[in-house]
Formats: sequence, C-alpha cells, structure tokens
Amino acid sequence: QVQLEESGGGSVQPGGSLRLSCAFSGTTFSIYRLGWYRQAPGEERLLVADINNSDHISYTDSVKGRFTISRDNAKNMVYLQMNNLKPEDTAVYYCHADSIHTQYWGQGTQVTVSS
Repeated sequence: QVQLEESGGGSVQPGGSLRLSCAFSGTTFSIYRLGWYRQAPGEERLLVADINNSDHISYTDSVKGRFTISRDNAKNMVYLQMNNLKPEDTAVYYCHADSIHTQYWGQGTQVTVSS
C-alpha cells in the first residue's frame, strides 16, 4: 500500500505562484511513476505532469513553461511548482502514483486562481 498526502493549495491572483507538495509513504519501492492530475468542476480528471524513475518528465501542453514537477527521493516527496497561474488552472489537484500493483491517489488540494 502507498499513501499520498498533498499540501500547498490555496487561492492566488492571476500571475501568481503556488507550490504543491505530496508526501508518499508505505511500499514506496513499488512506485515507478509519480504525477499530478487536476479536475475542474464538471470536467474529467486530467494529467498535468509526471515523472518516472528514470526522471523522464512530461507536461500537458497548457502548463509547459509555467509548471515544474520535481521529486526528492530522500524525503519521499514530489512537488509541482506553478508559476504565472491563470484562471483556467483552477481545479482540485491530485497527487498520483503508479506502482507495480496498482495506482494510488491523494485526497486532492484546491487551487483557485481569481482576481
């Protein structure tokens, strides 16, 4: 079993920044990919960014150049630095882990971008 806990969400004005953090614990040796997804009201949950055990990183097009995903294996943490936030970034953000057995989700953290 893997547990994921997000933190760092909140409200910010357009152009602002937030940093999301996700602490993962449990059978962490089984994880081969970590990622951030987001879900806006009435929409499906979509991948924002992910990083695998080879440190290969991918981003959805709408966040390229603005968001940065990173991980600290020593601390069992994965981060999402979000800069130049836009109203369309407003969503619940979820930490996600793929393991050799199944996938895991955090509880989500709200990000609201509004003037």
